[in-house]
Amino acid sequence: MAQVVIRINGRDYTMQCDDGQEEHLRGLARMIDEEIAVIRESVGPLGDLRLLIMASLVIADRLSDARHEAAALQEQLAALHAARRQEGGAEQRAAAALRDAARKLTTLRDAARRATESER
Repeated sequence: MAQVVIRINGRDYTMQCDDGQEEHLRGLARMIDEEIAVIRESVGPLGDLRLLIMASLVIADRLSDARHEAAALQEQLAALHAARRQEGGAEQRAAAALRDAARKLTTLRDAARRATESER
């Protein structure tokens, strides 16, 4: 486990994370700190706990929106896959119909040749 010092709302916190995740944790802390700065700028000075709660709610709201978007995109992707499978089935049926028509044309051509040859 690695130890990382992060700064949120002007205070340093020593946190632990998996090795290699230090920069990711610092980036998350920056996101929280930036959100707190926006809130503080918007509503004025508040206590640390209230700022953290408000920032958490804003971030949770964004996460909720992102999850809904991801679910909608997954539904769209599933619909596209289903449409593609249906199109693939239609293509296969069309190809089979063309092969059948080609066989019938070949049979008709051969019958016409035989009829022509027998007339000679």
